[in-house]
Amino acid sequence: MKKNSQIKIIKRILILAGHRKFIMLLSILLSVLFVFSNLGIPVFIGRGIDGITAIGGVDMKAVRDNAFFVGALTVATAALQWVISFLNQSVVFAMGQSLRRTLFDRLHRLPLSYIDSHSHGDMISRMIGDIDRFLDGLQLAVSQLVIGILTILLTLVNMFLISPGIALLVVGVTPLSIFAAGFVARKSYVYFKDQSVAAGELTGYANEMIDGLSVVKGFSREAFVKEDFSRKNEVYKKASIHAVFFSSITNPSTRFVNAIVYAGVVGFGIWQLSLGRILAGSLVVFLSYAAQYAKPFNEISGVFGELQNAFACAVRVFEVLDEAEQLPDASDSRTIEDVGRSVAFENVDFSYQKDRPFIKNLSFYAKKGEVIAIVGPTGCGKSTLINLLMRFYEPDDGEILIDDRNIRDIKRSSLLSLYGMVLQETWLRNASIRENIAFSRPDADLDEIVQAAKEAGAHDFISAMPQGYDSLITENGENLSSGQRQLLCIARVMLSDARVLILDEATSSIDTRTELKISQALLRLMKGKTCFIVAHRLSTIREADRILVMQDGAIIERGSHRELMKKEGFYHTLMMSQFEG
Repeated sequence: MKKNSQIKIIKRILILAGHRKFIMLLSILLSVLFVFSNLGIPVFIGRGIDGITAIGGVDMKAVRDNAFFVGALTVATAALQWVISFLNQSVVFAMGQSLRRTLFDRLHRLPLSYIDSHSHGDMISRMIGDIDRFLDGLQLAVSQLVIGILTILLTLVNMFLISPGIALLVVGVTPLSIFAAGFVARKSYVYFKDQSVAAGELTGYANEMIDGLSVVKGFSREAFVKEDFSRKNEVYKKASIHAVFFSSITNPSTRFVNAIVYAGVVGFGIWQLSLGRILAGSLVVFLSYAAQYAKPFNEISGVFGELQNAFACAVRVFEVLDEAEQLPDASDSRTIEDVGRSVAFENVDFSYQKDRPFIKNLSFYAKKGEVIAIVGPTGCGKSTLINLLMRFYEPDDGEILIDDRNIRDIKRSSLLSLYGMVLQETWLRNASIRENIAFSRPDADLDEIVQAAKEAGAHDFISAMPQGYDSLITENGENLSSGQRQLLCIARVMLSDARVLILDEATSSIDTRTELKISQALLRLMKGKTCFIVAHRLSTIREADRILVMQDGAIIERGSHRELMKKEGFYHTLMMSQFEG
C-alpha cells in the first residue's frame, strides 16, 4: 500500500476519533504513567539484588524497602493497564458504532443506480465483516503502539545511562527488526486486500443463493451451486492463507533478531561484570531493559500485520463513504401543499449507460385523477419510467413535472410523500403484520390499519392467523404465500395518504379470484387520485383512462382500451396473445 494512501487513512481515522479527544489524551497520559511504572520495577529489583550482594553482608532494610516498591509498582501497573484497555476499547467501539451508522446512512443517500449495480451481500460484508476486522486491527494498534513506542524510547535512555557500550550494541542491531517488520507488512497488505474482496464476494454469493434456495431446489441445481460456492470458498481460503502466513512470520522474524541481540547483551554484560565495570544489580536491570526494549518490536511488528488487514478493510468501507450521493435538493426547492397532482413528462431522455440511449424523447401528460396504465414487453422501459417519476434516477435531458413544477425544484422528501407504491417484488420487515402495514404511516391506529387491510382484501387471512394483526412475519414474509405478501403491501399503500399511486406489477403474484377482488378495491382507492399501473396482465388495466404502450424505451401507442383495440396495432397484438386459444 502506498505511503500517501496510508497517511490518508490514518487522517480519516483520527477524524473519526476526533469527538473523543479527551478520552484519547487521558489514555496517552495513563500510558506514560504505565511505562514509567513498568520500567521502575527493574530498578528496584536491581537495588534489592545489590543489597543482597553488598560487601559486609545482606542489607535487609534495602531488600525490604525495594521489595515493597516492586510490589506497589506491580499493582499500579496492573491497574493502569486495565484502565488504559478500557478507555481504548471504549474509543474503538464508539468509532465502530459511529462508522456503521454513517455507512448505513450513506447507503440510504446513494443513488439507486449504485445499489442496483453492487451485490447486496458484498455491501453487508463491508458494513459488518470489514468494519469488525478494521476495528480489531485498530484496537490492537491503539493498545500497543503508544505504550510500545514510549517503552522503546525510555528503555533506550535508561540503557545509555547504565552502560553506553552495551546500549550501542542493542541499537546497532535494531534496524534488522524494523526492516523485517516493514518488509512483511508491505507484502501482507496485498493479500489482506484480496482476502477482504474474496470475503465480500463469498458473502454476496451465499446471500444470493439462500434468498433463491427454493429456485435452486426446484431446478435441482444444488450440485452446481455447491461447486460454485466451493470455488469462491477456495479463493477466499487461499487469500486468507497468504495473508495470515505473511502476517504471522512478522513476529517470529523480529523475535529471532531480538534473541540474537539479547544473547549478545548477556555475553557482553557478563564480560563487563567480570572486569568490575558494572554491578550485578545493574546488569540485571540492563538485561530486563534489553528484554523490554525488544518486546515492543515484537508486538509492534504484529500490529503492523494487523494494521495492513485493517487498512485493507478500511479502504473498502471508505470506498462506499466516498461514493457520490444522489443529487441534493436545490437550494430553492420547496415542499408541495394542496395541489392537483397532474404529472407530465416533457421530452425526457435517459440512459443507464451514456453510450447506449434507452428512453428517447418521451412525453405524456396525466391529469389529476387519471388512471394511466403502462404496458409493453419486458425491458421496454415501464419500470424505468416509474423510477424516473420517483426521482430514483435522474433524466439525461427533458423535464418531469408535478403540477407544472419540475420535480428537481421540489424537496425530495416532499416529492416522495406524494407517492404510494406497490412493487412487483414484495418487501416485508421481520415484524408483526400490524407494523408492516403501518410502515407507510407509523402513527396510524389499529382501526385504520384494519380498514386498510379490509379494502385490500387481506383482513380475512390476517384474522385467521393465531395472533391476528400481531402475528410475526418472518424474514421477507417467508411464512406467507406470495399472494398474501402482495396483499399486505397493497394494504400498506392504502393506509398511506398518497395522492399519486404507483402499482408496478402489483397483481402479478395474486390468483385470478383475488385479483378481481383487489381490482375493485383499487378502483375505490383511486378515486380523485392520479394513478400509474404497470402491468403485464392486460386484463387488469381495461378500465384505465389511458394506456401507454411502450417498446424499446418509447411510447408507440396511447389511448383507451377500446381505442387501442380498434387500431389493431401493437396493443391489440399483445392483448390477443394473452387470450389466444
